[in-house]
Amino acid sequence: MLIAIDHGNSAIKTPRFQFCSGLTEHLTRPPLAEDIIEYDGRYWTLSNTRIAYKRDKTRDNRFFILSLFAIVKELAAAGPLKPLNTVDLAVGLPPEHYGNLRDGFARYFKEPCPVRLTYNDTKLCITIRHVFVYPQAYAAVVPQGARLAQQPLLFIVDIGGMTTDVLLLRNGKPDLEFCRSLETGIITMQNQLIGKVNSLHDMIIEDGHIAAVLRGGETILPAEVQQTIRAAAQRHADTILDKLRELQVDLRSNPAVFIGGGALLLREHLEHSPLVGKAEFITETNANAVGYQKLGTAQLRKMELMDA
Repeated sequence: MLIAIDHGNSAIKTPRFQFCSGLTEHLTRPPLAEDIIEYDGRYWTLSNTRIAYKRDKTRDNRFFILSLFAIVKELAAAGPLKPLNTVDLAVGLPPEHYGNLRDGFARYFKEPCPVRLTYNDTKLCITIRHVFVYPQAYAAVVPQGARLAQQPLLFIVDIGGMTTDVLLLRNGKPDLEFCRSLETGIITMQNQLIGKVNSLHDMIIEDGHIAAVLRGGETILPAEVQQTIRAAAQRHADTILDKLRELQVDLRSNPAVFIGGGALLLREHLEHSPLVGKAEFITETNANAVGYQKLGTAQLRKMELMDA
């Protein structure tokens, strides 16, 4: 079974599931938890408090544990869990980090194999056979590849949790010589905004309050707090576009495809900016994971043909 996982700084995404990139470690089994993984002598549950940003996610085992949750959820969705499982993984990295971190990221998942764990009360042995690593952002537009190939130059702008990643497509093909990563993701805005609202309005808010305002959802926040949030979003969108312009990314002369949860929150401000000529937004927050799935499936078929 091929399982695609997008390891976001805000959320872990697969083609079917999404959950916060947060974990809680327990020395003993927590009595009331529903989703529990026992691995390597520890118990783990998912948390709504995300892990602090790491450029290299292989520095400890937490993103590996988060991947195990993604794997078992996908396995369970495909049918009753079996004791022995062999899976292939399709994962990704920001384009700017892809060349340097790709091999290490693949080893991160393969070296502990086979993985023996208990998910709730089911003992599992999981062998990870192949790990395919692809560039983020490019993977998200793979389903639109034929249409985007008609554009001689096009920028993909992925505004995620902690970073804004930019990739240039030339006739639909990624130009990995021109890729940029800026630490201007939506988390930086949210963290600053939470402190500002507390200081200006003596009110404690969370990421969910900010998202509700920017998405036009239901909220009981006072009008002045909502205005503070919208003004901060406008400034953050302007900052991202200004920094891109400094990097010779001109979105007035070249079309752009915006992806990522951060891009959706800032959509109103981005698409009406004078620094953006023509913009398209991919609304599926799991677009990278879906792209990894397609790329991995094609690569497996190619390998099977070569072995035949």
